[in-house]
Amino acid sequence: MSGAADPVDRRREPRRPASGPVQLRLEDEAGREMHAELVDVSHPGFRTSHRNGVLPLGAMVVFRHPEAAGRARVVWNWMHDGYVESGFVIVR
Repeated sequence: MSGAADPVDRRREPRRPASGPVQLRLEDEAGREMHAELVDVSHPGFRTSHRNGVLPLGAMVVFRHPEAAGRARVVWNWMHDGYVESGFVIVR
């Protein structure tokens, strides 16, 4: 998904604001760790803000943030000037 679609319109679960650092590692790229900031969380997932570029849709990541840790799938990216927001669904 590109910046043309608004991911807010697709939300099915209530979100609540959250903050803190997020560590992400793409499972298919051993050793490449990325850093992001937590924006919000929901029962099935979370949203981050980062400068890592658009993440591959469907990619599996290992993540850790102040509220959870585990595995998640990249489900959308929303491009802004100077940063990207990415949405994840937790797979565990």
